[in-house]
Amino acid sequence: MKTKQTAIRIKNKRATFDYEILERYTAGVVLVGTEIKALREGKANLTDSFCFFFNNELWVKNLSISPYFYGSYNNHNPRRDRKLLLTTKELRKLERGTKEKGCTLIPTLLFINEKGLAKLEIALAKGKKEYDKRDSIKEKEDKRAMDRAFKSKI
Repeated sequence: MKTKQTAIRIKNKRATFDYEILERYTAGVVLVGTEIKALREGKANLTDSFCFFFNNELWVKNLSISPYFYGSYNNHNPRRDRKLLLTTKELRKLERGTKEKGCTLIPTLLFINEKGLAKLEIALAKGKKEYDKRDSIKEKEDKRAMDRAFKSKI
């Protein structure tokens, strides 16, 4: 049975601006009820979300999945905590990484894979200082200017 390819890719655009990404991992997400249907419509928001450990399990907090329009009374709570599925080895490595000063786990991308399963890309990240943010803005502007100059020569 072939599954339909979906192009659902919800990004956390603030993540790369506010944090320096050290490592990336792909985790499964435990969903209930109408959450997957709302995700397939692209009704999710990753801003302000973060990951934390509770009882040696990884959870994501403030991941907003809007209620499904046709869900009636069976709809889900939009901002509930959701469990993430990773291997034990990855969980231990991430837990050690979060104990370092300034490191945290943030969701960077929410997508549906080719099998139709919801996956969340999380990153072990270190917060940027204000001057680091200014440097990244300057680099982005310089890259745009160089691209414009290159395109005008062609």
